[in-house]
Amino acid sequence: MSLETYLQSRSKTVDAALNRLLPKATVKPATIHRAMRYSLFAGGKRLRPIACLAAAEACGGKIEPALPAACAVECIHTYSLIHDDLPCMDDDDFRRGRPTSHKVFGEGVAVLAGDALLTQAFEILATARETPRYKTRDLLHELAVAAGSRQLIAGQVADLEAEAKESTRAELRFIHEAKTAAMIIASLRLGAMSANATPAKLTALTRFGRNLGLAFQVIDDILDVTQTSEKLGKSAGKDLTAQKTTYPALIGLDAARREARRLTKSSHDSLRPFGSKADQLHALADHLLTREF
Repeated sequence: MSLETYLQSRSKTVDAALNRLLPKATVKPATIHRAMRYSLFAGGKRLRPIACLAAAEACGGKIEPALPAACAVECIHTYSLIHDDLPCMDDDDFRRGRPTSHKVFGEGVAVLAGDALLTQAFEILATARETPRYKTRDLLHELAVAAGSRQLIAGQVADLEAEAKESTRAELRFIHEAKTAAMIIASLRLGAMSANATPAKLTALTRFGRNLGLAFQVIDDILDVTQTSEKLGKSAGKDLTAQKTTYPALIGLDAARREARRLTKSSHDSLRPFGSKADQLHALADHLLTREF
């Protein structure tokens, strides 16, 4: 199966599961459920849930047992975007090519929609099947740590505090590892756990996810200064406007591109224990390196 076909197929599967698992837009109070669905079904790339499903397959599992984890990580990701776009954070009017949640529903409802998706993620993950190695508490702990104050939120705080400051390369790496790579790692690990993966395979996927997440963010930084808002589906050049330290700003565009290629190669190397079962993860890494939006 080609990567394009794989991405389309898995994205449809995830969307169908999310539609089934989330409260319908008519459930009272309808405003909050419309807002949750507005952002969740805004046409995202579904990178994290697809990585979750691909990791399950790489470990010899099937996608159905991994679907609760895949949906949970997408709920967490969407909540983080809603909050990231708020005026008190990155203050963006567009996301995924359309007005952000707070522009449509107001800041109060946008905050609550994010809160609701965060909570919904754990409700969904709690329905996942246990395996001989991994119980429900292990899955919940994995996601809670990745989304908490030491990883995802840590990266967001460090990102805010770095505005208008000259950050070091180590500080920038910390931001990207926490804000971006942590949830990609969690997505992969949760998918693997649904397939009862060995600890050695979890370790390999952790290395893969860290390198993939960093490469993804480096490319994101590059696209922010090389592409248009129309192409990206969000405001281009906002990192420069906010005076954020990025890889292009810190080391230059050419060096940033070399760093993305180096990280992608390292991500490929991490998948050796899986052989051909990781073909889709390899293809995904290459796709993210060459993407234009």
